[in-house]
Amino acid sequence: MTDRRNFIGSEAAPCWPGGARLAVSFVVNVEEGAELSIGDGDGANESVYEIREEVAGVPDPCMETHFAYGPRRGYARIVEAFARHGVCATFSACGRAAERLPWLIADAAGRGHEISCHGWRWERHANMDRALEAGVIARTHAAIARVAGVAPVGWHTRSAASPATRALLQAHGGFLYDSDAYDDDMPRIVPGTRHVILPYAFDTNDMRFSPGGGFVQAEDFTRYVAGAFDRLWAEGAGQARMLSVGLHLRIIGRPGRISGLEALLAHMDRPGVWFATRRQIAECWLEAHA
Repeated sequence: MTDRRNFIGSEAAPCWPGGARLAVSFVVNVEEGAELSIGDGDGANESVYEIREEVAGVPDPCMETHFAYGPRRGYARIVEAFARHGVCATFSACGRAAERLPWLIADAAGRGHEISCHGWRWERHANMDRALEAGVIARTHAAIARVAGVAPVGWHTRSAASPATRALLQAHGGFLYDSDAYDDDMPRIVPGTRHVILPYAFDTNDMRFSPGGGFVQAEDFTRYVAGAFDRLWAEGAGQARMLSVGLHLRIIGRPGRISGLEALLAHMDRPGVWFATRRQIAECWLEAHA
């Protein structure tokens, strides 16, 4: 039997600019205004945040204000922390969020951050019809390009992509990479193409501040992600390694948590570290391995 799943990882020598041992990719998810909302005409309300609660059949202004915290307060704290350490990140934005937050996208792009695609709405693609999904991808790409002023080259689906997502991204022609994988600490290229897979991670991610996720204090985030960083930095002496750190405006941007990001950035300030956007990592990998 030919197994469609690949459980065997490969290795490659370090190839990052300047002889860096480790590529560090901060990904800031911009989902606010794109979460499911009956008030916005969606069929249901989002039910996942600091609480586990579902309001069915009617608009949920409580949930909407939870999401509004990110653009109103969290964003400024995050970009100021990045600026103090000279870090450029990838802002993975939903198309509907970008259209509602043009000032935020323009500001992030103006600071040198990459703007990539995170779907039109903040939703899974697992059960999407192929033609519908192709339209969603095209609509999202066009919206991000219009608001950011630069055509995006990256894609990441909320959790479950469809079996067709990657093929549709390649057929669209505007994408260099996707992050719809969680299976490695290094990039890889889809065989026979110039499409790069940049694995993402849910463990080195502020989403673990959600109930039951394991992070409570800001120091929990710092200690865990710093531990992953230290291990990959050590492995990077002989093998190519990449660390993805997932952030959300409405989560790490809270006043009781932002110090966790600030302390992490200070911990990472050492030789041999390349802070890069995902576009930069994909381009570098293609140059070295295509």
